[in-house]
Amino acid sequence: MNCISSEGGKYVDINNIVEKYSDMIVRVSFSYMKNMNDAEDVVQDALLQLIKRKPNFESDSHEKAWLIRVAINICKNRLKTAWFRKTLPISEGTYDFTPRENDALQAVFQLPAKYRIVIHLFYFEGYSIAEIAKILGYKESTVGSQLHRARKLLKFKLEEDADSE
Repeated sequence: MNCISSEGGKYVDINNIVEKYSDMIVRVSFSYMKNMNDAEDVVQDALLQLIKRKPNFESDSHEKAWLIRVAINICKNRLKTAWFRKTLPISEGTYDFTPRENDALQAVFQLPAKYRIVIHLFYFEGYSIAEIAKILGYKESTVGSQLHRARKLLKFKLEEDADSE
């Protein structure tokens, strides 16, 4: 068992955390990075931050929210770098999505990052608007507005794509 000691002397099982949260962090990171390799790098960096900082969590939900926030911050920082802006991602293998799922995924990827993350946290992670606001450090009304605008943009984009076919 790989454990680290937190500030309060409590031991944290890293293997358990990796097993519990790595898929979720990959999905959150992928919604920002749009590339699986970069998303997996973000997961490693987020887990390294956990090991370095050794925070003392109040609950499992606090632990999960902390990891999401760290992953989002890492994604934002990477997207700002000149290296990332000036390079093109290597094409990845194809995934088995239906044409409709692929269209929806591409429409989500075309959204600005602030809308992609609220869509992901709401629909894929099952967080409420209040929980998303707490994780992102926004007001609930801001998250509600972003979710509303994201839905409108998605609807418009999907209808536009359907009309062009």
